[in-house]
Amino acid sequence: MYSSFPKSYKNRFPFRLGTTSFIYPDHYAKNVEMLGPFFDEIELLFFESRFENSLPSKTEIQKLKNLAEKYCISYNIHLPVDISLGDTGIAHRTHAVDTINRFIERTRLLSPTTSTLHLVQPCPMEKKTDIKLWLDSLYWSMERVIGKEINGEDLSIENLFYPMKQIQNLINDFQLSVCLDIGHLVLSKQDIEKNFDVWKNKITIVHLHGVDGGKDHLGLDQMPLAQMEKIMTKLHGYTGIVSLEVFSFSKLYNSMKILEPFSRKNVP
Repeated sequence: MYSSFPKSYKNRFPFRLGTTSFIYPDHYAKNVEMLGPFFDEIELLFFESRFENSLPSKTEIQKLKNLAEKYCISYNIHLPVDISLGDTGIAHRTHAVDTINRFIERTRLLSPTTSTLHLVQPCPMEKKTDIKLWLDSLYWSMERVIGKEINGEDLSIENLFYPMKQIQNLINDFQLSVCLDIGHLVLSKQDIEKNFDVWKNKITIVHLHGVDGGKDHLGLDQMPLAQMEKIMTKLHGYTGIVSLEVFSFSKLYNSMKILEPFSRKNVP
């Protein structure tokens, strides 16, 4: 028997509040059944692509669609992170494009609010020539992902550990959206408020989780209250998605104890 929440948090915030499909050690559908009555949205995590069952079956997708209708929830998709659209080798890059396109196609039935994508650098880059080669590879890949089946704004590029300004032209040229991961900003010592301001017109989803030392994806109880207050101030008026990107019930439960006082409907 899994633990659950004593009340619903649906429609309690100006934004759509979500969490991940990895809260319970079970299948996607079971996580949605447990979380659907309490949250506005579920982030379906597809971190890996290399296994035979990494791509959900059409039957699984139909079940998730039925659950979304039952619980009046929406989904966002986290696309695989074990491939690289910026790989300089054309074979690896082609495989990455094909993989992303397969996941986008398979999850289209769910009408995701956004699909989040990592644009990984193979190693820290300082030379302009290396950055240009990587960017050229990303442009090549994006030209084969963006098309009649998906618009640029449907893809949210997640900030990682390099400055987002390195891909600013790419984001603008393909009209991509932005996934602002607060934990990544903290770990890479980037200014949270400045990044909110720079990308505010592009942000479709915010990944929110605690950080302690070098570890992220912790509960919000691990975040200093002053920092949390600043974040909530920046989220005032934001109507997109905030996904509590944690991977256990205890971390999610502790996060909600911190987040609930900021609710516009802080009632039993």
